[in-house]
Amino acid sequence: MKLEFAVLPTQPITCIEDFRKLARRRVPRMFYDYADSGSWTEETYRSNETDFSKIKFKQRVAVNIESRSIKTTMLGKEVAMPVAIAPTGLTGMQHADGEILAAQAAEEFGVPFTLSTMSVCSIEAVAASTTKPFWFQLYVMKDRDFIRRLIERAKAARCSALVLTLDLQVLGQRHKDIKNGLSTPPKPTIRNLINLATKPRWCLNMLKTHRRTFGNIVGHAKGVGDLSSLSSWTAEQFDPALSWNDIEWIKKHWDGPLVLKGIMDAEDIPHAIDSGADALIVSNHGGRQLDGAPSSISALPAISEAAGSKIEVWMDGGIRGGQDILRARALGAQSTMIGRAFLYALGAMGKEGVTKCLELLANELDISMGFCGKTDINDVDRSILLNPDIFD
Repeated sequence: MKLEFAVLPTQPITCIEDFRKLARRRVPRMFYDYADSGSWTEETYRSNETDFSKIKFKQRVAVNIESRSIKTTMLGKEVAMPVAIAPTGLTGMQHADGEILAAQAAEEFGVPFTLSTMSVCSIEAVAASTTKPFWFQLYVMKDRDFIRRLIERAKAARCSALVLTLDLQVLGQRHKDIKNGLSTPPKPTIRNLINLATKPRWCLNMLKTHRRTFGNIVGHAKGVGDLSSLSSWTAEQFDPALSWNDIEWIKKHWDGPLVLKGIMDAEDIPHAIDSGADALIVSNHGGRQLDGAPSSISALPAISEAAGSKIEVWMDGGIRGGQDILRARALGAQSTMIGRAFLYALGAMGKEGVTKCLELLANELDISMGFCGKTDINDVDRSILLNPDIFD
């Protein structure tokens, strides 16, 4: 059964910004704002994107670039390009069954998909709708028995890597979510009903699915049987006592590849390496946690240098095109993750949008790499940049 009701846009989609504009028209305001916002003044959220434009390329000419490849590896597995879909909460509220659709698009394209703990579609639902292993992202809650069972569910669903998010011990205040009265599903207030009336495509798709709440939590966590009990449980469960010592406990229950998300300072590299993790992600949570923190791309070079070859270094935050992926690769990221870019595409056009998003990124990455005189993404380094020391 087809999971979505899709209508093509009237104008060609040529970039991620086109998806953003279309998603803003098609997704209810509270869910669009949830994806497209940062904490407090949103300074870090904005700098994640704008700092990429400060990095300039060297254009090369008369170089044979006939045969090019953007394939690389992540955790020892070949991927179609140095990109994975990042874990994002409430993806199933950008579009009905959103996690399933995005996972299918990623699988077909050949890049990893990461399911969030705070997803709408459950681990089991995504596993039943895909044919290859995906990754699972874990928030460490106070209820360690729930976390243990969540890890076991991920293993049973054939998840091939665990992405541990380290920067959500407390929640950064996001003004738009408070003003919009964010809830899943939307509360039937007059304001929400008026807004929903302008989003018929979204509403029709939502009517076709029963997945409208946090599928990994409701019915699985103690005392959380419905939405009324979920909000109070969530508010109490994020663990401010989380420390590096807890990673040992997680590894005890998870025997596969482990990725640490949220590293923003080179001082944390020895801890990440000693933890036995296989990869780390330079990430400020999309500017949604500590406002005033540096952009992810500006923090990348120092972290990459400190890590050396001891652990894979990836980067997340602000990527809006293939050239941003190329810049991140040049500054030391073996690979990257995309969040808002695929969420805009999903909200705009469902699974077809996510596929188109990945195609746009791959095409721009491939052509831009050629302009820089390179034919293999694995050979890209700072030599392609005019200002390679910009963030040193």
